[in-house]
Amino acid sequence: MSSRTRTHRRQLLAVFTGALIVATSAACSVPGSSTVSTAAQPAGGGGNGSSSAPAKAKASSAKVGDTIALSGMNGEKADLTVVKVVDNPKGADDFSTPEAGKRFFAVQFRIKDTGSGAYSDAPSNGAKVVDSQGQAYTSDLNDTKAGQSFPAAVNIAPGSSGLGFITFQVPANAKITQIQFGLDSGMADQTGQWNVS
Repeated sequence: MSSRTRTHRRQLLAVFTGALIVATSAACSVPGSSTVSTAAQPAGGGGNGSSSAPAKAKASSAKVGDTIALSGMNGEKADLTVVKVVDNPKGADDFSTPEAGKRFFAVQFRIKDTGSGAYSDAPSNGAKVVDSQGQAYTSDLNDTKAGQSFPAAVNIAPGSSGLGFITFQVPANAKITQIQFGLDSGMADQTGQWNVS
């Protein structure tokens, strides 16, 4: 099977999975209760907001390398870490190129399932990057040489982790300042946000 055929099948699977999750999530969502979490967990702290740090310790805004505990709509819980960013990586093959006037921007995430049920989602549907003007960009289906991408659908057992890149296409001159991620394909009420320096 050619690389182009695999990419096409992966794109179709991602779109189908995302549409199914969005349709299911929309039916269960409670409007008006959304939050954005920018608080990084203390180093060595427990997942999902638990920590042995003193109560007076002020949480810092999350940045690349930090972990944010997130919750989904149906009790899902995961610790999300932005491991690293790669600005303007080359496409993984000759067919993976950004559109004219754009560049790739790749973010490596680690997802640790801290809940009691499996994390089953399409991570690329829940990820965005935001530029200095406030414009948000959703994920792109191209792979890059930054590293191994997440597959279209990911299943992680409780206590286990998954690691993978998510690629975005952004304007060539855009300055990316934030990364966002939400469980349930981005439909969860809580969104994690990391600053990019």
